[in-house]
Amino acid sequence: MLSYQHAWHAGNFADVHKHLAQFALIERLTEKNSALSLIDTHAGRGYYPLSVTETARLGEYRDGVLPLWQAREQQMGLIRRWCNALATLQEDATTLSCYPGSPWWFARTMRANDRLTLYELHPGEHRHLEDSVLETPHVRRLRRDGLEGLVHQLPVRTPRLCVLIDPSYEVKDEYEMVASTLSQVVRQMRHAIVLIWYPLLGDHRHQRLLDGIRSRGIAKVWRSELTRRGEGNERGLQGSGLLMLNPPWQLETQLDEAFNALATLYGDGASHVSDWWMPETL
Repeated sequence: MLSYQHAWHAGNFADVHKHLAQFALIERLTEKNSALSLIDTHAGRGYYPLSVTETARLGEYRDGVLPLWQAREQQMGLIRRWCNALATLQEDATTLSCYPGSPWWFARTMRANDRLTLYELHPGEHRHLEDSVLETPHVRRLRRDGLEGLVHQLPVRTPRLCVLIDPSYEVKDEYEMVASTLSQVVRQMRHAIVLIWYPLLGDHRHQRLLDGIRSRGIAKVWRSELTRRGEGNERGLQGSGLLMLNPPWQLETQLDEAFNALATLYGDGASHVSDWWMPETL
């Protein structure tokens, strides 16, 4: 099934949650000189002008990135640096007109020895991805199933691997497929850093992903969940979840601070919780 197009939801609160984590992670990883392989299994278009029909119609960015953008002068630390990076993409640094997808957040800080692989299976989305301008020559844009492609690339040739797994979860089996893929990554490159996004829905279907990872004994995973809606609402996206395998030292402390500030900014019952999965807790 290839119906999902992220342009309908670009810049929503789940994007902010995910891309803040991605930004912070790449900041830390590029502090070391050794080369990185960066893999995005579900890349999407790369860029999302906020004026295009799909994005403007639902306008989810208005409750996601826009409040943060409007309050950017009051922000500190990680959030302030993220907003400053976002400003470099705008035609007018005072006006939010475009929101970048995960390929841009990966590409913007790549060094000469880093490599980026972008997978996108949807034909229309892949055409947009092919046309997107990324500030690195070291990028491959492949129209292929990203989970299969990731496993096919293992082990990578660089000393370090960082992966973003961000499916649409249109197919219910994707939760189990992501858990299985993570297990294969761990078997072949146990020090790989993997960031997984998942939706928090009223039917709690994301539990299949969490149970699948736990049942495989995969440890040293940090979990973060940003909730926007109450448990009584059974329809729509209630929250955004992230799992990070092998996060750099104390990165979770920095992210906790940023996500708690984000929940405060969103208000209306928004909250953030996080925890660790270690061998002794499985």
